[in-house]
Amino acid sequence: MIKSEWKSIFKNPKLLISIIAVLFIPVMYAGMFLWAFWDPTGNVSNLPVAVVNLDEGAEYNGTELKLGEELSDKLIKSKELNFISVSAKEADQGLLDQDYYLLIEIPENFSQHSTTLLDENPQKMVITYKPNEGYNFFSSQIGETAIKKIRLEVNEQVSATYAEQLFESISEMGDGFAEASDGAGKLKDGATEIGTGVSNLQGYLEQLASSTIELRDGTDIIAEGIQSAASGSFELNKGLSQLEDGSIQLVDGVTQTASGASSLQSGIQAYTSGVSKLSESYALLGEKEQALLDSLARTESGSVTLSESTTQLSQGSTSVTAGIQALAEQMTQITATLPAEQAAALTTTLQELEAGSTSVSNGLLQLAAGTEELSTATAQIGSGAKQLSEGYAQAQQGVDELNGSSTGLIDGASSLAKGTNTLAVKMNEFNTGIQEANAGSSSLVNGLNQLASGSSELTEGTGTLAEKSGEIAKGSSELVDGTNQLVDGTDTLQTSLKDASSQAGEVSASDKTYEMVASPVEINTEEVNVVPNYGTGFTPYFLSLGLFVGALMFSIVFPFVETTMKPLNGASWFASKVSVFAVVGFIQSLIVVLVALFALKVEVESVGLFALSALIASFTFFAIIQFLISVFGDPGRFISLILLIIQLTSSAGTYPLELIPEQLQIFNKYLPMTYSIQSFKASVSTGDMDQYWYSNGVLLGFMLTFLMLTLAYFMIVFKKRYSKEVATEA
Repeated sequence: MIKSEWKSIFKNPKLLISIIAVLFIPVMYAGMFLWAFWDPTGNVSNLPVAVVNLDEGAEYNGTELKLGEELSDKLIKSKELNFISVSAKEADQGLLDQDYYLLIEIPENFSQHSTTLLDENPQKMVITYKPNEGYNFFSSQIGETAIKKIRLEVNEQVSATYAEQLFESISEMGDGFAEASDGAGKLKDGATEIGTGVSNLQGYLEQLASSTIELRDGTDIIAEGIQSAASGSFELNKGLSQLEDGSIQLVDGVTQTASGASSLQSGIQAYTSGVSKLSESYALLGEKEQALLDSLARTESGSVTLSESTTQLSQGSTSVTAGIQALAEQMTQITATLPAEQAAALTTTLQELEAGSTSVSNGLLQLAAGTEELSTATAQIGSGAKQLSEGYAQAQQGVDELNGSSTGLIDGASSLAKGTNTLAVKMNEFNTGIQEANAGSSSLVNGLNQLASGSSELTEGTGTLAEKSGEIAKGSSELVDGTNQLVDGTDTLQTSLKDASSQAGEVSASDKTYEMVASPVEINTEEVNVVPNYGTGFTPYFLSLGLFVGALMFSIVFPFVETTMKPLNGASWFASKVSVFAVVGFIQSLIVVLVALFALKVEVESVGLFALSALIASFTFFAIIQFLISVFGDPGRFISLILLIIQLTSSAGTYPLELIPEQLQIFNKYLPMTYSIQSFKASVSTGDMDQYWYSNGVLLGFMLTFLMLTLAYFMIVFKKRYSKEVATEA
């Protein structure tokens, strides 16, 4: 029956031609698909893409940026796609007219946004991508890949520009750190000098505090002395007033004496009788006169001493005022370093002290003038008193002479008249001096009162000064601690700035550095089971598809059940059909393998294993299709077509199994094409022998199972259809 089956094929040219044509069905499916999709991305340079550059450019740190123009030129020169520079209007119309698959638009603010990195609200650089997916979806996918690459290139370009500016800023920052370090060194030196000055200032302020305490004690003594002087001057003024009253009475008495002397000269007779009495009066007058002279001498000596003391006190007060003014000038520099509250309090105290000292100095000046006038007046009083004493002496002598002789008495009376006249004149001068002394004493009292008032202010001011200077001395200790901390801080600052300057100075940048910052990460691809191109990756899928379709198409031109002669039994009937399928399957597999290896130049791990995979897959598909069509007839072809569709979607030949719907994933492990694809993958690219033999083992299981089912079917059919005829013939 096998011979008869093949003989009928060769005797029927129509059948033979059909079978020969069917032999090339697998290679037409697999070969044409693989050829068409061998490397679809290899011709993307022919894919027309419109590029619209609307960028207006920008300026960044003195550099003119035209990133849109640079990007457009770079795209056109790259020839990765057929980039064509057109206007916006032409691009939109060309996209609608399907002249372009994609449109890439660079907006007018593209370069401007690249300069906003350090702005408060930085703006991203936007590239508009418009694919015409309805024209061709795959082209849009290619475009998306291309636009991602363009984005990376633009990012690298902009990042390199930013990196260049960054490293320039770091260099400038290093110079600034160096200058800051030098400034910090000077600041440290200044802080050290301040620390030394503050330490000295602390000593000075401590001395000032102790000196102000002594000054306060001295001013207390001065105030007490001034108060005593004021009391004494008041008593002096009171005594001079009494002296003035007595001098007036003395003048009146001298006037009366002069009048009496004149009467004595005219009536010497009557006067002589009373000479003894007059002599007694003159003796008494001489005693009083001597007491007066002694008092005037003491007054003159006291006034001279008072004048000298007042002058010295005035000079001392002037020196105190000058010292306070000098102290105020010196304290001006000190108060500049003190807190505002302490500086204001100290300044106010010094001003009050200066005002009180000035008031004391002015009072002492007036007191000196008054005491000088008092000294002059007492000197004049002393001179007049001496002259008066001399006049009394002459009068006494005259009285004595008068008492001795009348002639002498007359002459003495004349001398007496003359002396009394002189005494009257001098007494007037004495009275004038007493009045001037009284006026000077009043001035002295006023001056001493002012001096006492000023000394009170001086005492109060020196007390405040002593208190505040103590506070200043205490504050200066805190200032010393602060300046020490300032020195330490400036030392740390200088060291840190010097280190920062050194580190910044070590930063050097080049084009490689900018490139590193712009693109710091590279992908080091270490491929496992390398697949050189798209076609090689799809070879397992398309070969399986072609062999299955070839087996299915063979069922159309070759009868799977009908025989050329009456079968002897079911086994020979089955064998005659399987022999044809085996030869056709072998030839189909051989053609597919040869075309794949030599026409398409598929690179495989093992040629023998690759051919064996094709042969086992072909036999398995024939076995399945033979069973379906033999048993079900034309519906069997429909079932085979459905089986093909399910296998195409669930065999994971194109997309990973995990990416297809879960409902389809269920069929994956139950269908033969899943294992034929895995077998081809192992022999073409992975070299996984365990997977290879496992997959082929499953295919052989499918093949043997369906062959046995087909044999059983033929045995049953032969028994039903031919068993009665065989029995009749027998």
